[in-house]
Amino acid sequence: MAFDTVEEFRTKRDEAVEFILSETSFQPEYLLILGTGLGQLAEEIDVVHTISYDQIPNFPVSTVESHAGRLIFGELGGKSVVAMQGRFHYYEGYSMQQIAFPVRVAKALGVQTLMVSNACGGLNPIFRRGDVMIINDHINFLGDNPLIGPNDNELGPRFPDMSEPYTERLVETAENVALEHAIKLHKGVYLAVSGPTLETKAEYRYMRQLGADVVGMSTVPEVIAAVHMGLDVLGISVITDECFPDALEPVSLDDVLEAAAMAEPKLTQIIVGVLEKL
Repeated sequence: MAFDTVEEFRTKRDEAVEFILSETSFQPEYLLILGTGLGQLAEEIDVVHTISYDQIPNFPVSTVESHAGRLIFGELGGKSVVAMQGRFHYYEGYSMQQIAFPVRVAKALGVQTLMVSNACGGLNPIFRRGDVMIINDHINFLGDNPLIGPNDNELGPRFPDMSEPYTERLVETAENVALEHAIKLHKGVYLAVSGPTLETKAEYRYMRQLGADVVGMSTVPEVIAAVHMGLDVLGISVITDECFPDALEPVSLDDVLEAAAMAEPKLTQIIVGVLEKL
């Protein structure tokens, strides 16, 4: 499903917003998107209200195992947040506009900052399984873009600038938090592909030559929509497998979830620490 007109998009967004406001008067400033195996951060939230995706008009529904599929409203790090416990992927059959839809809805609810996490494969040879990386740039290899189609000029410009998709102030804050907690933290480029297949050895070599440090199947559509609307963005990747072509081994979802669980405490400390400093 794509939105054929600006009016159709606004109608569907407003229906979702009106339903959420009928359920809770809580006003979040920060949207947290929790990636594969990273939903445990939600347990740190002082929850005010929870809404399942399947209750919200026009909202996509998570189909991936380990994605709980609900919005969690509450306080974290002394800030008002709404967390997406489970996200949507292009390989599930959703359009780019559907993947970005929750970010559009969050903006209409008053959110000013997006904090997005993901599980990914490490391309950089110094990265190891269980490591954490702050995203400072990305490469869109999804073959699509959530801004294709009619542009709503009330949301953002037709041709948004992407020279700083990840807010430098937030990147620096995350680096300082990691330093304070003695967390080993990488910084690098996230490359997004459609999936659902993992990559071949030749593809991994190609991606590394392009300058990518990690590869995953999410994040970029949500970030593009956020930048389009003028939101600040912080992106964090958890390396769940090592994609080194000369020593490549098969990877299962269980392996990914196990590595994500290893890194979860570090991710939680960083996000909570950043929120406390803002």
